[in-house]
Amino acid sequence: MTEHYAPLSDNAIDTGSRWLARAGLRPTRQRVSLAALLVGDGGNRHVTAEGLFEAARASGDKVSLATVYNTLRAFCDAGLMAEITVDGTRSYFDTRTDDHPHFFWEDSRELADAPADELEIARLPKAPQGGEVSRVDVVIRLRRR
Repeated sequence: MTEHYAPLSDNAIDTGSRWLARAGLRPTRQRVSLAALLVGDGGNRHVTAEGLFEAARASGDKVSLATVYNTLRAFCDAGLMAEITVDGTRSYFDTRTDDHPHFFWEDSRELADAPADELEIARLPKAPQGGEVSRVDVVIRLRRR
C-alpha cells in the first residue's frame, strides 16, 4: 500500500500548526511535523502509524514509532482524526472526521472513502441498558476479480 503525504514546506507546517491550535493541542516539534505531513496540503488521508513513521523518517524527522502512535492517539482524542479498525491487526487513522463509510481493498490493504450518499442503514439494534451508540463504522471489504 502506498500512502501519500504532504511535503514539509513552510506552508504545510503553518497548516499543521493551525490544525493543532484548532483542537487546543500544544504544538510540540514532533506534533507539528506529523500534522504537516498529514494535513499540510489540505487533503484528507487514511494512514497507518507505520506509514506515517516512514514518511516522518524520510523527511528527516527523528521520531520513534511509539511517538507516532502516541501522537496519533492524541490527535484522535482531540477530535482531529478518527481511528478505523479493519481487522484485529491494523488500524488506519483518518483525517476526515465526519461520518462516512470506507472501502478496504484486501489485496493492497488500502483504505478509501466510500460514497456516503449510497449507504443506507435502516435500523441499528438498541444499545444495551446503560449504553448508547457513539459511532457506527462501516468498512466494506473488497477483493479484485
